[in-house]
Amino acid sequence: TGQVGGSGIVIIRYPTAGQLSIITSATAGKVLQCLQSTLTTAFTTTSTTYVDLLTLAITPSASSSKVFVSFTSNAGTNGDVTHLATAIFRGATEALPATSIGSRESSMTVSNTSAVQHFSITGCVLDSPSTTSETTYAIKVNVGSAGTGYWNRSARDNNAATHDGRTVTTLTAWEIGG
Repeated sequence: TGQVGGSGIVIIRYPTAGQLSIITSATAGKVLQCLQSTLTTAFTTTSTTYVDLLTLAITPSASSSKVFVSFTSNAGTNGDVTHLATAIFRGATEALPATSIGSRESSMTVSNTSAVQHFSITGCVLDSPSTTSETTYAIKVNVGSAGTGYWNRSARDNNAATHDGRTVTTLTAWEIGG
């Protein structure tokens, strides 16, 4: 690896003869900005279509940038009736859709619990928005059938029980130079 004349062009040599890659930007692969949004309160929904749990807007500095988006949350149901679906969206479009077959919808995570539990759910995507305009990412959630989904709390949410804690949801976006 070496730098050519202070120009910001980096030459990377690979162990196999004849392979050479040139990165033409001093910012390629570097984190250019990092933003985070948090939800510290409880959230419930009975919606069977996706609704926003948490959103975050980022404005990429170059159209060649990628945006790495990750989330962590805790969620629960009140038993086997409800399945919780969680996905990352860019605007109105699911950022990393799964293949849907039949009536099964696309989702990054699908889960269900008993009434006394809530568990950690996480997801991430490396997105290529190809824009320098403000781009909004969202964690969207829904329940797969009749019932209620609970985020940052359990379904029981008993104030007297020490294991019914409250939790935090985070949504983080890193712009990576392209």
